[in-house]
Amino acid sequence: MLKRIWHGWTRAVDADAYEELLRSTIFPAIVDRAIQGFLGIELLRRPLEAEVEFVTIMTFADQAAVVRFAGPAHDAAVVPPAARKLLSRYDGHAAHYELRATRHAQGQSSATA
Repeated sequence: MLKRIWHGWTRAVDADAYEELLRSTIFPAIVDRAIQGFLGIELLRRPLEAEVEFVTIMTFADQAAVVRFAGPAHDAAVVPPAARKLLSRYDGHAAHYELRATRHAQGQSSATA
């Protein structure tokens, strides 16, 4: 299993609009592609002094699934034009990590805001 991690930053004034674009348009479009081996996507957000940082963590079954998502240049960032308009800067490449272990606290479940 692979985790694809990517970072983007917005001005504080654009952060809510960018998050809404991700939640309402970009994430559903990824899910609607029904990419074999795509297992999910997570969104993290962190306010900084002058901007807001966003991190997406996508989970894939294997490298072939990453290529089905991103194409042959599998480590290149996939940033739609609407997102580019709201981002002040972003990583040009995503990093891929092999998931080696995970552990959850007993009685805990995942939650999103």
